[in-house]
Amino acid sequence: MKNLIIIIALLTFSFGKVTAQQTPAKAQSEPITITGATAHIGNGEVIENSSITFENGKITAIGPSGSIEAKGKVIDATGKHVYPGFIAPNSTLGLVEIGAVKATDDDSEIGSYNPHIRSLIAYNAESKIVESMRPNGVLIAQVTPRGGTISGTSSIVQLDAWNWEDAAIKTDDGIHMNWPSPFTRGRWWLGEDPGFKPNKKYKEQVSEIENYITQAKASIKTNKAAGNLPHLAMQGVFNGSQNLFIRVSAEKAILDVLNFVKEHGIQKVVLVHADEAYKVADQLKQRGIGVLLTRTHTTPNYEDDDYDLPYKNAKLLMDAGVLVALENSGQMERANARNLPFQAGTVAAHGLDKEKALQLITGNSAKVLGIDDFTGTLEVGKDATLFISIGDALDMRTNQLEHAFIQGRDISLQSHQTKLWNRYSKKFSK
Repeated sequence: MKNLIIIIALLTFSFGKVTAQQTPAKAQSEPITITGATAHIGNGEVIENSSITFENGKITAIGPSGSIEAKGKVIDATGKHVYPGFIAPNSTLGLVEIGAVKATDDDSEIGSYNPHIRSLIAYNAESKIVESMRPNGVLIAQVTPRGGTISGTSSIVQLDAWNWEDAAIKTDDGIHMNWPSPFTRGRWWLGEDPGFKPNKKYKEQVSEIENYITQAKASIKTNKAAGNLPHLAMQGVFNGSQNLFIRVSAEKAILDVLNFVKEHGIQKVVLVHADEAYKVADQLKQRGIGVLLTRTHTTPNYEDDDYDLPYKNAKLLMDAGVLVALENSGQMERANARNLPFQAGTVAAHGLDKEKALQLITGNSAKVLGIDDFTGTLEVGKDATLFISIGDALDMRTNQLEHAFIQGRDISLQSHQTKLWNRYSKKFSK
């Protein structure tokens, strides 16, 4: 019996060594100055041969080298590049670990109207997928629920933490709604005829949303929402303290959404996915409505779309003056979130200035999510959430991180993937 216990203990220890996550970094204990790097600010500006100092997790100085006195630990990054940490909006990172294993899937709840469901408390800070984001520079994510008509409430986290409480940098930032499509493709698994055709239930589905919002507003106004958690959860949308993120694609549906939010006085709205937002760009600019654009690495949604629309869509919107950022929802979205910088790089390869493309996953993302007052760009007073790359971080060939910091903490860039690479890269060496 004693030998059996020892064997079990040794196996447990060995398994732990293989599967253990990287320990979250300790708080910044001394000033750090990065010198010599090209600093990509995240707002379209670039500082060649820069100097950046941060203390207690905040950037205290940034400018050309020589104009700032180095303090504390000095990192010579001559010939390299410094970027703000990349941001992954509208993501289920940490909510699903293995899609085929139901016990690890916690991204949605039963029911159609769940604004009171908080994704944050289901977030797994020790997810292996979360850990794999950091070597590519993705350091912040909006953890977002799925399913139903109103999916629930998202929160924003930094990706180096022991638990969801430590990870949260903005809790309950917005509520997420799925707007019905005016078209249907014929869901064969439900016995529908195949083919692209008008959705006969579209008006009925929109009317149902209208009724729910009207009831929730009335419930809050008459102080009857105290016993109705879903209605009470909508209060932030009505008073303007929370964003309403609406997933919508077709032009007609987007126009209906614009009428809907105007009618109900909803102040802070973000369109998600928004394939055809470029067709109503002038109205979006006029109303100050931001867009989280669908992933770049995809095919066109409609038969008459330009073949390269996903690559140039962001440029069309930015040229029209719309606030745009990139999101990565869809098939294998959690693992693919690490490729967010390369999606921005594809946009740059199809006409958009590279620094503007960088804004799609840094400064613009922060503005859309309402966290630009403390992160998203390299500016004095903001969080020291940034990284040093050997080369261009939007190019998969040269995005090679040497250091990454979250709120000034020097985080690990190791993951189970880098461990496997280190192991098997030696397999055939002599």
